[in-house]
Amino acid sequence: MRFKLLALAASLLGSQLLAEETPTPDDQARFLAGLPVTGTPLQPIARSAAWTEHAARLESAWQKLENRQLTPIGAWSTHYLSATAAGHAPLFYMFSGPDFLYAHAFFPSASTYVLCGIEPVGSLPDITQLPREALEPSLQTLGQALGSILSFSFFITKEMKVHLEETRLSGTLPVLYVFLARSGCHIDDVRLVGLDKDGTLIEGKGPTSGVKIVFTSPGGQPAQTLYYFSSDLSDGPADKTGFLKWCDSLGEGDGFLKAASYLMHGGNFNTVRKFLLSHSKVIVQDESGVPIKYFAPADWRLRFFGSYPGPIEIFKQHTQPLLKELYRQSNPPPLSFSFGYRWHPSESTLILAERK
Repeated sequence: MRFKLLALAASLLGSQLLAEETPTPDDQARFLAGLPVTGTPLQPIARSAAWTEHAARLESAWQKLENRQLTPIGAWSTHYLSATAAGHAPLFYMFSGPDFLYAHAFFPSASTYVLCGIEPVGSLPDITQLPREALEPSLQTLGQALGSILSFSFFITKEMKVHLEETRLSGTLPVLYVFLARSGCHIDDVRLVGLDKDGTLIEGKGPTSGVKIVFTSPGGQPAQTLYYFSSDLSDGPADKTGFLKWCDSLGEGDGFLKAASYLMHGGNFNTVRKFLLSHSKVIVQDESGVPIKYFAPADWRLRFFGSYPGPIEIFKQHTQPLLKELYRQSNPPPLSFSFGYRWHPSESTLILAERK
């Protein structure tokens, strides 16, 4: 009997030591974000020149981003969103890619973040399985994938797709990890999930692939959940993938749209546009989101910020004369941060729509 108890104790101790030697998702996220991983199994790898250089580059870029974007956005959100930003309604961020960063900056207290883009989810990052010779190029490619959003506030989808496919740190998960860690969040649990065509959430792979991340924001808030799904939101597929059916099960929430390629300005994204207008109490967007003509004055109160010089050259066909006139009439307050495709605050357009 004594021998069996000793064997059991040894087994439990061995399991504990093994668990301690396995990096948690939060450890992985901090490593990828260039943040200290002292006392974790990744500490030896963080002594490498590749990680030290990666951490220094990211820290420099992040400090500039904090001063130029995140701090002013936090002040704007506190002032103009007040109860909305402090509330816990789900946030629907369509055409987002892995941009948790700006969703969390504008809506820090959302109970659930729903992000959707065409970029693949990828596999769960595991630095310990990365060959040492692959560490430096993988971290450099991750930095390149982050480059446009750190500099201009949006992802360049084609460039990001290339970067995320040419590294062992594949898909959107490494980027989501970086944004969560750098936003001060602690990752509690990560699971690959899927959706069937009826909108039922399932563990593991499904016809629509996704990831569910449970995390805790700084300040002792209740646990929050981030979902990212890789899904086509155009009218045909949007009716068949089950993604919007699952979103409908979350009830009313808020909407967020930024650098959305003016997709809802054409005739192929009516379903997702109608979903956002019927399920959002508040929508924060630039001019590339829901066209201004769809906000019925009887249903929506609109507030404008920044300026509206019109779309950048590549999207010039999507100029909105009505929006230009509304900006002229409203004399909107300036923005202290850039938003959308215009990198300069004086040229950025931000629309706050509140359902009456």
